[in-house]
Amino acid sequence: MAVVDIGSNSVRLVIYEGNTRAPTVLFNEKVLSGLGRGLADTNRLDDKAVASAIAALTRFRALCDQSRVREIHPIATAAAREAVNGPEFVAAAERAIGCPITILSGADEARFAAEGVIAGFHAPNGITGDLGGGSLEIVDVADGKIGNGITMPLGGLRLQDLSGGDVSKARGIADSHVGGSGFGPIAIGRPFYAVGGTWRNLLKLHMEQTGYPIHVMHGYSVKPGEIAEFLAAVVKSDPEKLPGIAAISRSRRSLLAFGAVTLQAVIQHLKPSEIVLSAYGVREGYLHERLSAEEKAKDPLMEAARELSFLRSRSPRHNEELIDWSTRTFTALGIAESVNEQRLRKAACLLTDIAWRAHPDYRGTQAFSIVVNAAFPAIDHPGRAYLGLANYYRYEGNFDPVSLDRMNGVVDPRMLQLARLLAALFRVTYLLTAAMPGVLERLRWAQDPRGGFTLAVPKDLAGLLGERPEARLQAFAKVVERTLRLEVR
Repeated sequence: MAVVDIGSNSVRLVIYEGNTRAPTVLFNEKVLSGLGRGLADTNRLDDKAVASAIAALTRFRALCDQSRVREIHPIATAAAREAVNGPEFVAAAERAIGCPITILSGADEARFAAEGVIAGFHAPNGITGDLGGGSLEIVDVADGKIGNGITMPLGGLRLQDLSGGDVSKARGIADSHVGGSGFGPIAIGRPFYAVGGTWRNLLKLHMEQTGYPIHVMHGYSVKPGEIAEFLAAVVKSDPEKLPGIAAISRSRRSLLAFGAVTLQAVIQHLKPSEIVLSAYGVREGYLHERLSAEEKAKDPLMEAARELSFLRSRSPRHNEELIDWSTRTFTALGIAESVNEQRLRKAACLLTDIAWRAHPDYRGTQAFSIVVNAAFPAIDHPGRAYLGLANYYRYEGNFDPVSLDRMNGVVDPRMLQLARLLAALFRVTYLLTAAMPGVLERLRWAQDPRGGFTLAVPKDLAGLLGERPEARLQAFAKVVERTLRLEVR
């Protein structure tokens, strides 16, 4: 399935493996045609921009045919909708892509952007802001439902044109629209989910300047106070001289200041608790809306972890058994967890064997890298760090101070301890199961009258016991701070 997004700045093709709760991208390409450039002055799409977009769409059709795409969903936004020569462009674009194009209204853009945030986060509750080339849509999202929304002419290209390239004037325009949006009373103290390429590149630059250890953009979060000085520097500086600018494509740099002044206006007038970057937007929202109610109800993190488990593990069924086994262990030993901690633990169980094909000396680091950098939806960066560390320590055993230092400031001490605890349990488990199913469901924890707990192993599985499992159990006992025994019963 493919979505072709004809925006005011870029024309993009994304081919997905299928439309699921956690869609996997097979191919992704964009062309910065700049359809919306100059639109505020001329009310027309520039001829060169149109030619660029049509050429891109012709190539995209060929790529879809090459990839055996069964469904193509082309959508167009502000530039095609508002230009006087928009209908002429759309007709040519439909010939190039080979199917009808859906022209989204401003309300449609707002709805699909909000739907994308619902698709990409676990129980989001805040304000979504989709900054494109021609417009900014802000929408209230709470309890999985889309509330009121508004469209404003604050897209990067549009704001650049309206202000004549004057960033100070652009800030005044942004203040006027965001301040008059009426969203202040409902936005204050809630997360602001930033959607769109300009904001994504802006926060990517912030990530680069601060040396942030996780390079996945989705879920990257900053407090308004942490980013104020950075935004001010972007607004007043030559973009080519900004530290870390090499990480941003040259074609994106000219709009950074206009994205920055719009974000400054958001922070001043909406007063969010944090800015959270969403890589999920209109395209993902468009697909998510087409899902059945049953599919929408699934947890996308668990779906993504389950898929990776199926593709890379020795036994996906064994990983599923680990979920019940770890639940029974935590319950028996009195290890308390929040609802979200339970959710992350279950995902960690599904991912714990994905690096088994690597050389033994590198399984820990490879597992950590795969998990932390995976395209998982519905997880924040502390959650990513937890999943990565649980997988890392499952192979390495002891804490590695270097890796621990890299994650400082991302994951708190409690989550570090939970990662260590779960990894220690995994290290016992794999010596008893050899990563194959059928054993864990037969093991039982029993309170021992001598004090502590006994892991009871059935008599017909007695051959699995030995010196190494016993040593691993005692290592787990130290982490969990319990007296533990391993016996045949």
